[in-house]
Amino acid sequence: MADMDAETTTHTEPMADEEEPLFSNLDLFLFSLIVGLLIYWFMSRKKPDPIPEFKKLDTPAPTTRETSFIEKMKKTGKNIIVFYGSQTGTAEEFANRLSKDAQRYGMKGMAADPEEYDMGELSRLSEIENSLAIFCMATYGEGDPTDNAQDFYDWLQENDDEDLSGLNYTVFALGNKTYEHYNAMGKYVDKRLEELRANRIFDLGLGDDDGNLEEDFISWREQFWPAICEHFGVEALGDDSSIRQYELQEHTDINMNKVYTGEIGRLKSFEVQKPPFDSKNPFLAPVTVNRRLNKAGDRHLMHLELDITGSKIRYESGDHVAVFPTNDSALVNKLGHILGVDLDVVISLNNLDDESNKKHPFPCPTTYRTALTHYLDITHPPRTNVLYELAQYAADPKDQENMRKMASSSPEGKALYQSWVLDASRNILAILEDMPTLRPPIDHLCELMPRLQARYYSIASSSKVHPNSIHICAVVVEYKTKTGRMNKGVATNWLKNKLISDNGHKSTVPMYIRKSQFRLPFKATNPVIMIGPGTGIAPFMGFIQERGWLKEQGKEVGETVMYFGCRHKNEDYLYQEELEEAEKNGVLTQLNVAFSRDQEQKVYVQHLLKNNKEDLWKLIHTENAHIYICGDARNMAKDVQTTFHEIAEEMGGMVRTQATDYIKKLMTKGRYSQDVWS
Repeated sequence: MADMDAETTTHTEPMADEEEPLFSNLDLFLFSLIVGLLIYWFMSRKKPDPIPEFKKLDTPAPTTRETSFIEKMKKTGKNIIVFYGSQTGTAEEFANRLSKDAQRYGMKGMAADPEEYDMGELSRLSEIENSLAIFCMATYGEGDPTDNAQDFYDWLQENDDEDLSGLNYTVFALGNKTYEHYNAMGKYVDKRLEELRANRIFDLGLGDDDGNLEEDFISWREQFWPAICEHFGVEALGDDSSIRQYELQEHTDINMNKVYTGEIGRLKSFEVQKPPFDSKNPFLAPVTVNRRLNKAGDRHLMHLELDITGSKIRYESGDHVAVFPTNDSALVNKLGHILGVDLDVVISLNNLDDESNKKHPFPCPTTYRTALTHYLDITHPPRTNVLYELAQYAADPKDQENMRKMASSSPEGKALYQSWVLDASRNILAILEDMPTLRPPIDHLCELMPRLQARYYSIASSSKVHPNSIHICAVVVEYKTKTGRMNKGVATNWLKNKLISDNGHKSTVPMYIRKSQFRLPFKATNPVIMIGPGTGIAPFMGFIQERGWLKEQGKEVGETVMYFGCRHKNEDYLYQEELEEAEKNGVLTQLNVAFSRDQEQKVYVQHLLKNNKEDLWKLIHTENAHIYICGDARNMAKDVQTTFHEIAEEMGGMVRTQATDYIKKLMTKGRYSQDVWS
């Protein structure tokens, strides 16, 4: 309080008689000087750069893929949807053809990948008048759904309470009669939809790729459309004019960094590799080994090793490696020459249907050269729809007539297509060479050609022994056609030419892994019986390596029995040194080899199986052995299965029906597995 009192005292002190001015003249002068200097400094200093006014960009919201096919159909006025389950592209191709057909019959269709949509909406299809769902379903492997139809298959299995009574449907199945589970997926979808009270409005179609899949499809389709028109009371217009799905855009001034050069999915994905690696994002694996396996003979059998170090790719013995090959540059150049086009023009083929999920038939923008080299299948004989669409470009009326005839369902048309295209193995280049008046625009040709597909090989190594390497065993395909041309398998010839170093650069192979059910028994003590003649030995090299690794770890391993077959011991006894070493080390408890042509009477693996029937029956019936078969489906796998039926009859005292059931039960239990091809 003392301080406060003192202050108060000071302020209340009586003022002098004459008041002194607040500022002296000196104070005023100094104050004016300071203010003047401040004003001068402020006015003369460098003005800061003005902050530019940025206009807010109208960035579109990130697009989300439409998962409702019902809303898309309503928006675009479509009433037919064609779902496809496709592994090699054929079912997708058929689906596109059917959706195009709808337009010819006065309806509107769309092809759809079930993986991209909510299949739980099938019950809502009744909201669209005269609606129909068509299912083009291929079967893969041992009766399995294709990769893109797996979720749909699971949904069908899990939803017993689903009411699809408002759904009109039909199914076309794609399969191969040489396989045990012929058209299993198509048959299942057809039966299951009926169980869920859907309305089948046309009979299940069965396509057999061992016969003539194209003919099966055309015959089914010819009866299908009139039946649909009658069902919906629609007049069958049957408009035969060509319908383009894509329009050509040529890019004259484009940044080449925006142009696809062979990538499967993401642009520049081959330059900047990012895991995970799959069918849309393959890994570029360097080739570290490429050696010929056979010692002599006309054929070229080869062993390749792909380096997957740093890729985070994992695989198991029995899995498949998928590789993306490229077409022979000589074929591509010949196509460009015969059509008289500059293959290095940068183009895009843009879908005329703005609402379609599929904006381009292959990655665009790109060049014709890249499309014909990396993206399009130019080596297989073209299907009839391609001939039909291209017929308009033949200057000779006779050529036009023949092409349209081959695309028809008439007996003479089918016979002509069979003999002139299929039996003669004419690809698109051969057709253009043999029909000099046929010169279609290259963009329409590119629109019609199917996509070049990945090729699958059984992995010939074990990740336990080779965690950073994947081995491939293959035979180079090369044959002379009836027209005298030399046809070469796309993938095997491409792999053959993958030298370890190409002008100082490492050769690479775009690849990914496809998981398989072809697995060694969970219990290592279970005996295994492996039957794999020729390149069918591939997965068993992995199995043998793995069983050897288990033994090295001190694990108890059951009997490991190998049946291999080839033509001549001194020519094509594949992996002879490795197999004999495995037998010597006790990894293989039995090595049985059939040399079919080293004696007058041909000897195959099934003959050796029959000779060892007592031992085999004991392993199978008493010791819980697992049987594995790899190789040719058409003959070998069937003959081997018949031999096992006979062994069950003779050794198990069964009649044929009982023996057949016995082997089928082994299959159901996962003790009889096949990795076969035709």
